[in-house]
Amino acid sequence: MTQAIAQTLRIALAQLNPTVGDVAGNLALARDARKAAAEKGADLVVFTELFLSGYPPEDLVLKPAFLKSCWRALEALVEDSKDGGPGIIIGLPRQSDKGRHNSAAIIDGGKILSLRDKIDLPNYGEFDEKRVFDEGEMPGPVNFRGVRIGVPICEEIWNELGVCETLAESGAELLIVPNGSPYHRGKVDVRHQVALRQVIESGLPLIFVNQLGGQDELVFDGGSFGFNADKTLAFQMPEFETALSITEWQRQGETFVCSTGPFATIPEGEEADYRACLLGFRDYVNKNGFKSVVLGLSGGIDSAICAAIAVDALGAERVRTVMLPYRYTSEDSFKDAADCANALGCRYDIVPIVEPVEGFLSALSDMFEGTEEGITEENLQSRTRGTILMAISNKFGAMVVTTGNKSEMSVGYATLYGDMNGGFNPIKDLYKMQVYAISEWRNRHVPPGALGPGGEVIPQNILSKAPSAELRPNQTDQDSLPPYPVLDDILECLVEGEMAIEDILARGHDAATVHRVEHLLYLAEYKRRQSAPGVKITKKNFGRDRRYPITNRFRDR
Repeated sequence: MTQAIAQTLRIALAQLNPTVGDVAGNLALARDARKAAAEKGADLVVFTELFLSGYPPEDLVLKPAFLKSCWRALEALVEDSKDGGPGIIIGLPRQSDKGRHNSAAIIDGGKILSLRDKIDLPNYGEFDEKRVFDEGEMPGPVNFRGVRIGVPICEEIWNELGVCETLAESGAELLIVPNGSPYHRGKVDVRHQVALRQVIESGLPLIFVNQLGGQDELVFDGGSFGFNADKTLAFQMPEFETALSITEWQRQGETFVCSTGPFATIPEGEEADYRACLLGFRDYVNKNGFKSVVLGLSGGIDSAICAAIAVDALGAERVRTVMLPYRYTSEDSFKDAADCANALGCRYDIVPIVEPVEGFLSALSDMFEGTEEGITEENLQSRTRGTILMAISNKFGAMVVTTGNKSEMSVGYATLYGDMNGGFNPIKDLYKMQVYAISEWRNRHVPPGALGPGGEVIPQNILSKAPSAELRPNQTDQDSLPPYPVLDDILECLVEGEMAIEDILARGHDAATVHRVEHLLYLAEYKRRQSAPGVKITKKNFGRDRRYPITNRFRDR
């Protein structure tokens, strides 16, 4: 019997926060969402790319036992669908007789209507799918309750492979795209342009369903959306928030038009960056089972904003701050650190480091006799602080938060086994001037879902004083580095832009300064390889996106 042509389709979009490797937990999330979608009258509930495994699963998919676990979860959903409730589109990794695939299953009425295997496997930046997956075949549409649905998977709409056009030519009426698209600054506009191009080329309406949540360095910001065939925005879901939204699509002539759907406001600039840091930090701590965190609160801007992010993410009761003063610690720093902790409402301890530092110096005195004091002695202060924070971590089970910014990590202005100690860094991918910008934003706003207080949580003196590591008398960062506005611009050109030196000089920078910054950038690669992971905010972070050799003699001369 020919299936009747549907006039209306109610589609629930599940913008949820799966955890990589937690197949049972992800299955439970899917079941709860399907139940909620059924109560809202949905015909179909759509989940994101590789939802059952979590995304990105990386080399977990090389384990046959893991793939079998994901397949058993899919079979459970197929069994659930016998109840006559909503159909399901859900992503999973699977093994077929043709290889290992990044797949999307379309399920309804106790059956798998189709298994779509991703063709276009990304192999750039944070993506490395060609290493673990095999390509699928060009797909056709699936008849779901009288609607011919095309299901491109993430990357297949980003490039020129023609998957959407093929689906349109094969009779698809609506495109539904499961995604695992991570955040970077300005990414929402990029996604909209990518989707619009496919709408224009295919002539079809398109639904873009995106994952939410932190996974190691990556943050998936959600922000799911859709476009009608006439290129108008059909709906927009929120960023940085879990959501289950119902969209209603009605047949109008040869196409479907969205008649019901949410229109959330999308955060921009410093708000988006701050919320990405918050979500990425919260999920890293919680998904890895840490009950609390500890960080050194120096009275400087970096540790202050990290403390604010930690309190916003976890609540003040789960955050412990420690001032670790030495003889060069100023009275301003004492006051600023205490004021910051008091404003945030978190625990604040003082552990002087004079005795342990002097102990190290005494132990080394014979070996160092006849040498001048310098960076070695300065770094002993930092390494003593790192050791004490790790001892607190070991004793109380609190993860150490490391607090270096991207400017410092770029040029090696950080001490291995000292201030680089820690489990996670929420500001690792923010340059120094961006740290100031999000700090000023946080003093004026409390982001949705934050557990911290309102008002000025970062004292004004921290924002206005010259940055200093306070490792020697009257030290400032600019004793060793160019002014941060200059340094940050040069670094953005070198790191994000991969620009030639001559092009950077054309921006008005001093040649000696640019060459020195380039040299420091390459020289510090060995340190970055040993640094804690941290939230990706820019288009190119250290680690996943930028993989330079440690042993490297190239300089652009």
